[in-house]
Amino acid sequence: MGYCKVPCVFLLCLFISFCLPCQLLADEIDKNLTAQLFIDASERSSRPIPQTLFGIFFEEINHAGAGGLWAELVSNRGFEAGGANIPSNIDPWSIIGDESSIIVSTDRSSCFERNKVALKMEVLCNSEGTHICPSGGVGIYNPGFWGMNIEQGKSYKIVFYVRSTGAIDISVSFTSSDGLQTLSSTNIKASASDVSNWTKMEVLLEAKETNHNSRLQLTTSKNGVVWFDQVSAMPLDTYKGHGFRNELVEMLADIKPRFIRFPGGCFVEGEWLRNAFRWKASVGPWEERPGHFGDVWMYWTDDGLGYFEFLQLAEDLGALPIWVFNNGISHNDQVDTSSVLPFVQEALDGIEFARGDASSTWGAVRAAMGHPEPFDLKYVAIGNEDCGKKNYRGNYLKFYDAIKRAYPDIKIITNCDGSSRPLDHPTDLYDFHVYTSANNLFSMSHQFDRTTRQGPKAFVSEYAVTGKDAGTGSLLAALAEAAFLIGLEKNSDVVHMASYAPLFVNSNDRRWNPDAIVFNSFQAYGTPSYWVQRFFTESSGATLLNATLQKDPSNSLVASAITWKNSEDGQTYIRIKVVNFGSNSVNLQISVDGLDPNSVKLSGSTKTTLTSANLMDENSFKEPKKVAPIQTLLEDAHKEMSVLLLPHSFTSFELLKESVSLRITEDDSSLVSSI
Repeated sequence: MGYCKVPCVFLLCLFISFCLPCQLLADEIDKNLTAQLFIDASERSSRPIPQTLFGIFFEEINHAGAGGLWAELVSNRGFEAGGANIPSNIDPWSIIGDESSIIVSTDRSSCFERNKVALKMEVLCNSEGTHICPSGGVGIYNPGFWGMNIEQGKSYKIVFYVRSTGAIDISVSFTSSDGLQTLSSTNIKASASDVSNWTKMEVLLEAKETNHNSRLQLTTSKNGVVWFDQVSAMPLDTYKGHGFRNELVEMLADIKPRFIRFPGGCFVEGEWLRNAFRWKASVGPWEERPGHFGDVWMYWTDDGLGYFEFLQLAEDLGALPIWVFNNGISHNDQVDTSSVLPFVQEALDGIEFARGDASSTWGAVRAAMGHPEPFDLKYVAIGNEDCGKKNYRGNYLKFYDAIKRAYPDIKIITNCDGSSRPLDHPTDLYDFHVYTSANNLFSMSHQFDRTTRQGPKAFVSEYAVTGKDAGTGSLLAALAEAAFLIGLEKNSDVVHMASYAPLFVNSNDRRWNPDAIVFNSFQAYGTPSYWVQRFFTESSGATLLNATLQKDPSNSLVASAITWKNSEDGQTYIRIKVVNFGSNSVNLQISVDGLDPNSVKLSGSTKTTLTSANLMDENSFKEPKKVAPIQTLLEDAHKEMSVLLLPHSFTSFELLKESVSLRITEDDSSLVSSI
């Protein structure tokens, strides 16, 4: 617009000897819109935000846990993924050597009652004699989840169970994907009497080199019959030593989640009940867990990341666990309410596992796993997205009544949305899910403005922009989500909790787009949607201020303001967040009123902006921070100030509430930002 006007105006101005002001030129150049934001920082107009407002939702989808958050490197470690019937598929295990040297099969000879399948390896060659094994021996290898990340100087614990008809001499190695590069290796030798019965072997391998696409090999050049079962490879360096992949949990910790909802999602329901996640099968020693095929997202999990581990993760993050359990309903079959009591008892047992005394039946199981003290389980959700199904209401009431009798303090979450009409059953919170376009979600920043302030609170446990607006994680999607979250923040008197979905995706198995965090065997990055959540790290437990936008001609702005106290420096800050969803820059006039003029002033301010050159810009392994927040100093922070909002941007202003009696020198640059 106006691309040919500058020379025309310039010549005209010369022609009339500058007798007329060149206002036309200025008008053409300055297309910025103007809006006003009034903030009342007085105590009388503020209110507390729930301590639990923003958290995270973990679902086993996209190999988020198996091959992701859970640091186990071996895929199908117990050879159970091919099913209980034999012979069975051992994928992704593969054979080293040809049929003249080795025959590999499966049988049901394992010592573990809940996972009877074991791998049988008949070695036909030897290190000497007429049939000599090939160089390096024969055996089996496992590539993990699209390659194992083995890093120089790091140690890995290898555990497996073995038995044999004779003496064994087994090489345990990490190699490159083609087997030509050996990263670390050791040999295990045992006499026939030592391994005539199933025997547990443990070794530590320290990597001499780095390879992000490695495999684990078990090989031998000694003839005989050898059985393997429950083969595990775990890095010693995991988050707090609890088996979680460090950098992925650290990205979660940076969000400062106040809760974690787990383990699903549709993963909890299953396409059929026989394939639904069952918590009792996921606790106890990892070798004894049978694993299961998740028939919604269509892959096998060994369930090393089980109910106990989710509770541990919540504790490690300082977040409240929210357990979602199956209520006798899957996508395709349902338990009649008259028959649902065993499922109710399973839920009660699960609560006892988390909260019970170490002397209780299920509390003792937890204590035996290394956690004698109870976990802080205060919230449970009865099912996932089951409200419209025939048996849900009847089943729900059976669960609700039993849990409230046994644990009256536990908050119960229903699947039925209570935001627009009263519910016909008791509950503490109701679940609200939304996946939609960017424009729709932006408009939903007012979704809860007219929701009744009486009755149960909302738990927005799944939200995201999806479809063509989202791609695999676009700026456009993130801006709409930011506006939606501001709306939830401003309605936090009726919205108790909120979490994005899905949380993780392994780039090798995208079952859903977009996701907050993308990873492969050795890399990870946050999508723009992840970075939006970092803007809200201090909102839970903060104080909401009255923020009112006026003269917004484009209706493209959404804004909020909070005060929060930094636990590290003890200072109190005002954080103002503004989404500009429009295509024009906006000159925003900000007025902060209600501060005591005799005791408080604003100083030391920062500005953090999330934007990019193109609305559909995304991050990637090559450019992990192409769309990421940029922080700058904001000069001259006052109660009245003018700031420029870039087109299609999300901006946060951090203002320090400084006591007048304090004097801060120019050298004091202790500016705080949680981004």
